[in-house]
Amino acid sequence: MNKAMLTGMIVVGLAVPALVAAQETTRPHKAPEMADSKSSTGDFAWMMKVAKGGMAEVELGKLATEKAASGEVKKFGQRMVDDHSKANDDLKTLAQNKKVTLPADMDPKEKALHDRLAKLSGAAFDRAYMQAMLADHRQDVAEFRKEANSGTDADVKAFAAKTLPTLEDHLKRAQQINKTVGSPAMTKTSRKQ
Repeated sequence: MNKAMLTGMIVVGLAVPALVAAQETTRPHKAPEMADSKSSTGDFAWMMKVAKGGMAEVELGKLATEKAASGEVKKFGQRMVDDHSKANDDLKTLAQNKKVTLPADMDPKEKALHDRLAKLSGAAFDRAYMQAMLADHRQDVAEFRKEANSGTDADVKAFAAKTLPTLEDHLKRAQQINKTVGSPAMTKTSRKQ
């Protein structure tokens, strides 16, 4: 009985490394760029967040072109559609090169904002949309700057650095427009309507 157990243990001991080797050759691998270091998972998570945010910017921009009262807000909304569509396309290309699958839908928080803004119109829409764009672009600029400076994947860092000046310009423009549509004089006028 001891001899049979010993033989069985030897057979199992020899079979396990062969099974592991077989699994290693058939297991799908991540793209080398993303699999090389654990810190690249931060770049991967950042790409996912940026993809969701970019989709939201486009959808909210479309809403602004339809619902805004101010020509400046409509123009800003169209710029969001144009600039973020281009950035989204660039991100998709980067993700394909990295063998990363990006999300297909907006974040639930962004979807809720879209639904809330869709119920507004005129000056009320303008104020709420521009306040959201101001807050969002402050956060975007900070996150893109951080990724451009501290990311671990060179290609992801380059994307962040390339996109950052556009986002900084969006923030500057959002600040200017927000002063106009959110001013006390505008608020008093909109209350009378």
